[in-house]
Amino acid sequence: MDAAIVIRRGVPPGAEERVAGLYWEAFGRKLGAALGPAERGRAFLARHLHHDRAVVALAPGGGHVVGVAGYRLGKRGLTGGGARDVLAGYGPLRGLPRLALLALLERTPGPGELVMDGIAVDPARRGTGIGSLLLTEIAAVAAEHGCARIRLDVIDVNPRARALYERHGFTAVRTERTPYLRDLMGFGAVTTMRRTVPDRPAGPPGPPDETLEPQR
Repeated sequence: MDAAIVIRRGVPPGAEERVAGLYWEAFGRKLGAALGPAERGRAFLARHLHHDRAVVALAPGGGHVVGVAGYRLGKRGLTGGGARDVLAGYGPLRGLPRLALLALLERTPGPGELVMDGIAVDPARRGTGIGSLLLTEIAAVAAEHGCARIRLDVIDVNPRARALYERHGFTAVRTERTPYLRDLMGFGAVTTMRRTVPDRPAGPPGPPDETLEPQR
């Protein structure tokens, strides 16, 4: 594990395109049908990020983002942009079918639940422990918000991610077969995984939500 990596909360100002690029590199096959082509999709993500719904990994010196984990609390996740934004960006004729595809990917947290919005790590840094650092910080965020559990979805073509989640205490609770999405989005099944959140240890409170995001 690279001990010099710095973990911080929130998308740093000016890093929107970098974060969007990491997300697209990791999830472009899944997102491409709804937000592609790639250049347009990355630009849409960058414009509509919710800065306070992320934990990022920064490389030593210069603060270059090399990993990001998004999460959803309440009605907001890292990747934003509502129906009006999609229609404005892609036009009514092309936007409406894209909204239908995005609805298939939507995941709403239940009471006392934080939903992971995906982890993306720079390909050159994979296998160095960054994913584990990001998950540990996500668990801290969940505890500080009084969440009892963390939930995420992992697709069948990403066994490496599933193995990471299992090492961090996530267990599979159900698998939904989606053969109709294999040709369109590249996966044929989605497994929902959960882990409980341990009580937050005694200590000073973490920063309030409003300190984490340069408001947009």
